[in-house]
Amino acid sequence: MERRHDIDALRALAFALLILYHVGMFYVAGWPWHVKSAWTAEWLHWPMRFLNLWRMDLLFVVSGVALSFLARGRTTGELLRLRSLRLLLPLAFGMAAVVPFQAYAEGVSRGLVDPGFGRFLLHYYAGGPWPRHAFAGSEFGMTWNHLWYLPYLWAYTAVLLAARRLLAPLGAGFLRLRGAALLFLPALPFVLYALALRRFPPTHDLVHDWHLHAAYFTLFAFGWWMGQDAGIWAEARRLRHVALAAALGSFALLAFDRDFVFTRNLYLWSMVLAVLGYARAHLDRPSRWLAWANESIYPWYVLHQTFIVALGFSLAPLALGPVAEPALVLGGTVLGCWLLTDGAVRRIDWLRPLFGLKPKGGAPRVAQVLRWG
Repeated sequence: MERRHDIDALRALAFALLILYHVGMFYVAGWPWHVKSAWTAEWLHWPMRFLNLWRMDLLFVVSGVALSFLARGRTTGELLRLRSLRLLLPLAFGMAAVVPFQAYAEGVSRGLVDPGFGRFLLHYYAGGPWPRHAFAGSEFGMTWNHLWYLPYLWAYTAVLLAARRLLAPLGAGFLRLRGAALLFLPALPFVLYALALRRFPPTHDLVHDWHLHAAYFTLFAFGWWMGQDAGIWAEARRLRHVALAAALGSFALLAFDRDFVFTRNLYLWSMVLAVLGYARAHLDRPSRWLAWANESIYPWYVLHQTFIVALGFSLAPLALGPVAEPALVLGGTVLGCWLLTDGAVRRIDWLRPLFGLKPKGGAPRVAQVLRWG
């Protein structure tokens, strides 16, 4: 099968946007996050909102497409084994070795955890208990923090593979959509979810997140179906200008009525469709940066938020101001992710699976037994 370079590029760009978004969360005024800078800004609301309504949605569509490609020639058991290694092993490692400093910084900044990272780690590995709301996920003793995407993606993969025959008629109907039907009809399920599941706010705890589950699983299924059909990609490419106009128009309307459910969800879907269409038209070609990004973006995803939190937490006492501090946080995050990924993770074979990468050369025996794919 010919490699779809546009999907590789979209995955890399989606994670790059995620890193920028999380730096923005440290500085946007009035939006709660794990830690906040003293130099928050009101003007960040609109660029952050522009990204907020579709950035993760795009990622779940791309993840569904990638699973569809991976499924060709593999059994359900093989797919679940590969996805478990690729998703759950980095999740466990991240919760144990990468995320804890984020929880520590959040707890200290709230005055609910005593300073001293070593003592914190001993208590963290013991599973708590912690003061109420000490950090995101403290009620569970440990936290996956920004790595919530990994268990969600694993769960959606398992459900979709189990139910794919039942869902096939819906997929066939989706793949027949053309023109205005493709632009508007896929937005309707998200309108229904917003109305029916509004009492379930985002939690990222996997258990109570029914609104997000409905939306993200639907987008994941859209991607799975799109990975099986060339016609819908041609239509997305043809509609890309119209979809972008619809997205920008609906976003402009949100400035006047941000709670209008149909407008918000039309913006979500039309923006995703526009991005898919432009990527199909312009990004389906190999490049040196893409080869590097394919091996780097997963470790960057695992590492980036800990760098953001650690840098922000450490720089705060210096009162560097609203220009120097964010520049150092962003630059330090990029530099730290690059140094660790290119200097260690990609080079050391036993580290690679812990960050979601295939072993190269002499694979660890467990990976050989489980046929890492």
